[in-house]
Amino acid sequence: MFCKQCGAPLEDGMKFCNKCGAPVNDLGQQVKDAAAGAFSKAESEVKSAFDEINRSVQGEPAYVPGQKLKDDRGIISYILLNIITCNIYGYYFLYKMAADVNVACEGDGKKTAGLAQFLILSILTCGIYSWIWYYNLGNRLAENAPRYGLSFSENGTTILLWAVLGVLLFGIGPLVAMYFLIKNTNAICAAYNQYNGLN
Repeated sequence: MFCKQCGAPLEDGMKFCNKCGAPVNDLGQQVKDAAAGAFSKAESEVKSAFDEINRSVQGEPAYVPGQKLKDDRGIISYILLNIITCNIYGYYFLYKMAADVNVACEGDGKKTAGLAQFLILSILTCGIYSWIWYYNLGNRLAENAPRYGLSFSENGTTILLWAVLGVLLFGIGPLVAMYFLIKNTNAICAAYNQYNGLN
């Protein structure tokens, strides 16, 4: 068997050509397409973050009425960009998620704390406040879901259990907790956008 792209000989079971890196079969192409999609999404996230920071430096408000809320956050881009930026992107991610939730859930009598409060109180409490923040955000999303005709099975308790006890499962618990927060925030923001004709 030979590579379709460069003609190099291929061994049985190979997914990619050793010489040119071309996928050998459909599975290889699917892996390549998935990786390209993940990096493209990550690149878009970074551009969005820089645009937002640039606007805030120029004194523009974080949210302008009539602006579409971000409803396509992803756990893969979150993980990739945290690795690439040594976890700096994670703070921007939390800032943006809290801001969007505050807009979508406005009128419920609650406010999700922003990044400054999150950082200061997390440092002062040796990280315990971050668990409280996740717990409160999970509950707020679950409580506001019926406003938009949604129902979430995950609430603050689910998030807290995954964030704290899930660490014992090879350390993936906090990522599962973040996945649930991302999924529910996306759903609330998408419903808000649709309700307000911002699609």
